[in-house]
Amino acid sequence: MKQQLLHTPEGVRDIYNGECERKLVLQENLYNTLKKYGYHSIETPTFEFFDIFGKEIGTIPSKELYKFFDREGNTLVLRPDITPSIARCAVKYFGDENMPIRLCYMGNTFINNNSYQGRLKENTQLGAELIGADSVDADAEIIAMTVDCLLTSGLKEFQLGIGHAAFLQGLMETAGLDEETEQELKDLISNKNFFGVEELISRLSMEENLKELFSMLGTFFNSFEDLAKVKELAASYDKIRTSVERLEQLDKVLKLYGIDKYVSYELSVISPYHYYTGIIFSGYTFGSGEPIVKGGRYDNLLTQFGKQSAAIGFVVVVDQLLAALSRQKLTVELKNDTLLLVYDERNKKQAIEMAIKERKAGNFVELLLHEEEKTKQDYEDYAKRNRRDKITYMIGE
Repeated sequence: MKQQLLHTPEGVRDIYNGECERKLVLQENLYNTLKKYGYHSIETPTFEFFDIFGKEIGTIPSKELYKFFDREGNTLVLRPDITPSIARCAVKYFGDENMPIRLCYMGNTFINNNSYQGRLKENTQLGAELIGADSVDADAEIIAMTVDCLLTSGLKEFQLGIGHAAFLQGLMETAGLDEETEQELKDLISNKNFFGVEELISRLSMEENLKELFSMLGTFFNSFEDLAKVKELAASYDKIRTSVERLEQLDKVLKLYGIDKYVSYELSVISPYHYYTGIIFSGYTFGSGEPIVKGGRYDNLLTQFGKQSAAIGFVVVVDQLLAALSRQKLTVELKNDTLLLVYDERNKKQAIEMAIKERKAGNFVELLLHEEEKTKQDYEDYAKRNRRDKITYMIGE
């Protein structure tokens, strides 16, 4: 029984020693990056009422939520996503604000994934939401912050795949797909099975221009200039054309930020969250099969809480980013400036006084009472394990 108590449930893990310190430093660096763009901190509860993440909101399926009850019988859930909570807060506390609201946050999310997927069920997310701005400039600011965060983390090679939620939706509506076929198509795209997409579309009757647009869903476009053919084919379909034009406008602003080299266009970008209405993106790098960042525009989400307002945001999945950095041999720099002060009973007073003085001066000191059976090598090894570069002995006279 005692041995069993040492284990964590499947899908969660302990983070300790150097890894924990690296994560904390990474989080601080990323958070400071968001603050540089003028974003204000906000903290929301770890659990909320079930309806905040219900089907109407457009988050993940109910079966993937961790649900429980309070004493009054209300159904509560551990948050699977922080964006709906921010939307609720924006309406509750900033309902009368008619200027853009910039909020940033950090917290853990909980998704009851199928155990066979091998994914963590608890993840740390750090993100930002820009509420009340529907411009292309707002889209570009979020993308620029995303790129800035990844560069701040130490990543050198990564790519953001940007699409538009209305592109695929426009394709399906224009083609007149029924609900069942739409879901089949989305499942194929989610699984990156674009051969399956082509096979499905080949069985359907539609205009050739539409079929050709469907065939481009699996294509990565390194620059917007490569989308010239898509723009030409979309000219006759209002919803599809408008989404492509938005991406074109976005590309022009991203060039002003000088970050277009980190961006590609992927018309098949899709999310399990159904509240996205505009640009939608995911970021990938070597050493991570899952997105390290994700985000998009959700202009209708705040309506669910009582206010019509445009909004766009993104999150960094900190655990995925940290794993990718480790696999790429990119280290988060840690300060090894803690002094290990080893003292004996005779020098206890002087050691404590020295530690107090050093700490008041802003320095880090770890006190360790000397044990007779321990050798100097034992303390040297201890210091090395705990990354203490400086050791002072206050032993004897």
